[in-house]
Amino acid sequence: MTEISREDVLHLARLSSLELSEDEISGLQNDIGNILGYVQQLGNLDTKGVEPTYQVTGLQNVWRDNDTVIDYGVTREQLLKRAPQSADNQVKVPKVL
Repeated sequence: MTEISREDVLHLARLSSLELSEDEISGLQNDIGNILGYVQQLGNLDTKGVEPTYQVTGLQNVWRDNDTVIDYGVTREQLLKRAPQSADNQVKVPKVL
């Protein structure tokens, strides 16, 4: 098990905007330590000669005929001139919060 301090758990809780009870803090301290220990074990495995697995279902990216890029002969500069406002090669819009 990797050692994780109470302060580490409290720091993670603050970053996650969580309020934890004392029982939850000690439980998470143990759980996070176990998780980190397991990840450390995985890091020690010899994976030489093992190909990375990117896709396990055999699916492939399928492109439709209408997924091709069509060049309409319009440049970015021409489109930006038509926008009400632009800045740094981007269309400027009102802030929405």
